[in-house]
Amino acid sequence: MSFPVSQPASALDVLDVVIVGAGPAGAAAVIEAERAGLSAVCIDKAHFPRDKCCGDGLTAGALRHLDALGLDPANVPSWKVVNDVIVGGPDRKLVTFPLPRDNGQFAAITRRSELDAALVDLARKQGCEIREGIALDRLVSHPEHVELHLSDGSVLRSRFLVAADGMWSPTRKMLGLGLPNYRGDWHAFRQYFVDVGDKAANDLYVWFEPDLLPGYVWSFPLADGTANVGFGIQRDTGHKIQDMKDLWPDILARPHIREVLGPNAKPESPHKAWPIPARLGEVTTSHGRVLFVGDAAAATDPMTGEGIGQAIETGRLAIESINRGLDPTNVRRHYDDTLRKGMIKDHGLAGALSSVLGTKLGATWSVRIAGLTGWTRRNFARWLFEDYPRAVLGTPKRWTKDLFTSPGAYEKSSTET
Repeated sequence: MSFPVSQPASALDVLDVVIVGAGPAGAAAVIEAERAGLSAVCIDKAHFPRDKCCGDGLTAGALRHLDALGLDPANVPSWKVVNDVIVGGPDRKLVTFPLPRDNGQFAAITRRSELDAALVDLARKQGCEIREGIALDRLVSHPEHVELHLSDGSVLRSRFLVAADGMWSPTRKMLGLGLPNYRGDWHAFRQYFVDVGDKAANDLYVWFEPDLLPGYVWSFPLADGTANVGFGIQRDTGHKIQDMKDLWPDILARPHIREVLGPNAKPESPHKAWPIPARLGEVTTSHGRVLFVGDAAAATDPMTGEGIGQAIETGRLAIESINRGLDPTNVRRHYDDTLRKGMIKDHGLAGALSSVLGTKLGATWSVRIAGLTGWTRRNFARWLFEDYPRAVLGTPKRWTKDLFTSPGAYEKSSTET
């Protein structure tokens, strides 16, 4: 069911939905709203393109969502398809985990500045209204709608609001749902490198360093011959967050990491660090006529720190829920129940596995066991990159016959090329 729309969104007294934030979650939401025939406006305080600190990795789950939204990888210059995941355990032994070939894309890397701008462009091409450089200043809840006072002096009224405005969501704070003293569950640190060697330019590496567990170091290749290199650590697990800058030169100097980067690798730009929220199921995901998505819902994977796929999925799910009708109770129930039956279960398992990876012995044996046979290597890579639900054993309704053999994203374009 969709709401009747008889005039342009800009002329309506009350919109169906306003989306605050035009990152992947917000862009996905406004695209789905337009497709559903809902009157919608998306606002963002930034102007695109803009950089977003990120590891830049796209899992199979993220790729399938991007494919469904209609994003063409050709419009993202740095897009690099990855076929193998090379993992180093604390014992320094490398194991190569292959992803399927000639069956679509299962992992890719792209600069977030390009990806986010491409999604905004895609949304506009599909007829969506996105207003850049405009922030939400004040939010007033009414029985039948929410009222948004914006930084340009305008006022929007909407039946529903999708808050895609990040970890420190202003929307959440305005509703009195802020998380006092919250600093994120993960902290990540990244830097782009140029003149990297062949390994860093072509292969995806993850190292479980003994002193960073359950964190890890990564080197992700980009199509322009550069690499996104960084590391992530969980809060309160050894290193202090403020020590990350001092730790970085030591990590880059480690021989096994330097060997992958190559002797001529040098920084393209200054390093950046950012906190990552990963406590979906512990924070409020809906309130009144507001649904929280992406980082505003703390939807990042608690084991890997990956959040693009989760952001897009929650953005799409929010509109699916809103499109069910006018009753905010039913909308909230559908949204929260769907999260609880799927993503929250997956994140619960991922959190438990993260504790296993938190010890040298656990991380070493996890990598070794995953690399025992060709079947385990293939399926560990697919599972790691969310090719099928993490907690599928606990959610039998999500079993399908092709669970372990389903194609990746962009299958048609992959077979054509």
